[in-house]
Amino acid sequence: MHHYTVTLKSPLPYHAPSSHPIFSRPLNPRQSVIPFSPPKTGGYHHHQHSVFTCKGIQLSVPSHGPASLGPSNGNGAAVHDWEAKSVGIKTIDVATLGNLCVDIVLNVPKLPPRSREARFAYMQELSKSPPDKKYWEAGGNCNIAIAAARLGLHCATIGHVGDEIYGQFLLDVLRQEGINMVGMSDDGDMVDCSSASYETLLCWVLVDPLQRHGFCSGADFCKEPAFSWMSKLSREVKMAIKQSKILFCNGYGFDELSPGLIMLAIDYAVEVGTSVFFDPGPRGKSLSTGTPEEQQALSHLLKMSDVLLLTSDEAESLTGIGNPMLAGQELLKKGIHTKWVIVKMGSRGSILVTMSSISCAPAFKVNVIDTVGCGDSFVAAIAYGYIHNMPLINTLAIANAVGAATAMGCGAGRNVATLEKVIELMRASNINEDDGFWSELVKDLDTEDIMFLSKMVINGRKNQVNHVALQKVVSELLPKLEDSRLEGKVAS
Repeated sequence: MHHYTVTLKSPLPYHAPSSHPIFSRPLNPRQSVIPFSPPKTGGYHHHQHSVFTCKGIQLSVPSHGPASLGPSNGNGAAVHDWEAKSVGIKTIDVATLGNLCVDIVLNVPKLPPRSREARFAYMQELSKSPPDKKYWEAGGNCNIAIAAARLGLHCATIGHVGDEIYGQFLLDVLRQEGINMVGMSDDGDMVDCSSASYETLLCWVLVDPLQRHGFCSGADFCKEPAFSWMSKLSREVKMAIKQSKILFCNGYGFDELSPGLIMLAIDYAVEVGTSVFFDPGPRGKSLSTGTPEEQQALSHLLKMSDVLLLTSDEAESLTGIGNPMLAGQELLKKGIHTKWVIVKMGSRGSILVTMSSISCAPAFKVNVIDTVGCGDSFVAAIAYGYIHNMPLINTLAIANAVGAATAMGCGAGRNVATLEKVIELMRASNINEDDGFWSELVKDLDTEDIMFLSKMVINGRKNQVNHVALQKVVSELLPKLEDSRLEGKVAS
């Protein structure tokens, strides 16, 4: 299910249990929706565990025609539809759709065998008894929600967890981070709650003595999505989508939810003026050659999403274009609602492509311990910049910093970047500039408005590239991050 590469130097650190007993009976997943309401005091308490309260904004009913890029606020950021359209109060910044799981990281003598049957037997053997909780971690879209919450955003996860010890663990972690959980199952869904298809998804992350990694998940052995019994959006799910500024979906969501249900969620988000973020991930390639339903859903998401997030390899796979900037422009042309295409370049940095401009930001230099969760943390920070209408180059800079800060730690879930680490990294202002690499990418572009984050130069134009001084961007970002840190301390 989660086919990523990790580099673990040691097992995940043990997290002491919270005040919520891990083995006490959890909220029933069918009843786990916490009401959303405007605050009585006008403030948001970051570690509040019961009711989501944040200052809302008034919106207007969106049109159903193709979305324009939207007016500019003068600093290179688009003014988003939900700021000018009235569908109610948006009390949630980011909601994630599906892809909730518990990662279990274990050191093993050898990796699982290659054959499907042998791997399944291996996983069944692992599953016979729960390993020590110090090896459990929240996984999947929990990574994005936690990283976003630590930036001060108000987050919710929409998905399914079972009524067993792993589900209890996941709910407990989300409560600790001040994140709301909205259960997707509906009273009309016909399912035996004691069956395996109702259980919380597990992803076994296995590390051998040579630090090689293998992965096992129940979703890997299902012909249909793990929760294919879900057939419609419940009233609570619709409410959560309607009250969110951003709905995030990624390719791994197809391992759990049917293509039809995912399209229902996306179409409803568009209807109620919620911006859609989509990251196809490694599943994008298999979806593009999958069942007719999967191909249709992938095409629909690529067209209807406001923001697309891909690696350079994924962008090339979907477009057949090797230059990530040109690939981004192609995806924009094919989109209906698409405003931004963001290409993650790993240690090189990242690119943000709009219809009128291209922004480039080199990566921050850090001592990389573990890359798990870096991409998810990056997405959370992109959402932060999008919601706050930050200049595009600033959005990339903070996203690179949050992703790099996560790479300095060990694992994802509760181990993603803290705000303190991000601030420390921003203050150091050490980026990996490679003028030759970026010059090669831009040489064949017709676009005149190219912004490039640079440490070595002051603001100014050089050839066809507008250089933006890193120190200027950092000086603009740090006060916002410091304010978020102070608010978090007050709330806790």
